[in-house]
Amino acid sequence: MNQATEQSPQPEVPEIDPIWTSSRTARQIHALGEVEKDISRLLSLAASSISLLTLPQTDNPDDNLPQGEERSEQFVLEVSEYFERLDSIQTAIRSSLAHIRHSRIAPSAINAPPPGFLPPSLGVALPPDSQASRTTRGLQEERLDSDAWKGILDALTRLKGEMETNKSSEDTEMK
Repeated sequence: MNQATEQSPQPEVPEIDPIWTSSRTARQIHALGEVEKDISRLLSLAASSISLLTLPQTDNPDDNLPQGEERSEQFVLEVSEYFERLDSIQTAIRSSLAHIRHSRIAPSAINAPPPGFLPPSLGVALPPDSQASRTTRGLQEERLDSDAWKGILDALTRLKGEMETNKSSEDTEMK
């Protein structure tokens, strides 16, 4: 084997959970999750490309942007990656739309929600109760709220115990 091949680190490929390979729909959902990651990378590339287009005199010292000819080369690399990502995103979205058409999903199932609809956080909500203000909170917020109240109760209980201990020790000292 070639010595350069042995020394170059192999890129780590994250293992895909088998649930995402169980059906065509699951693979499409996983692909859309990857599209979401690609979109955030696309925005990052756009921001850094714009930074490379600015005049070098306007750079902050902590920006660590290249100077001179390196700046142009870096811009070309980032713009190339930008358009590659953009192409992969549009391909993945077209593939997902083709899957929806092929599956013959009823259009009513994928219509947009009514105006003003606010989905619960993380897509999970507790059953509605009598308090209307709580219906927009998700399960995670409810858990955090519950944990915070439990923490407050625990702290107050400990504080009350310490105050009673201090008071009883003061009472014994005064006698």
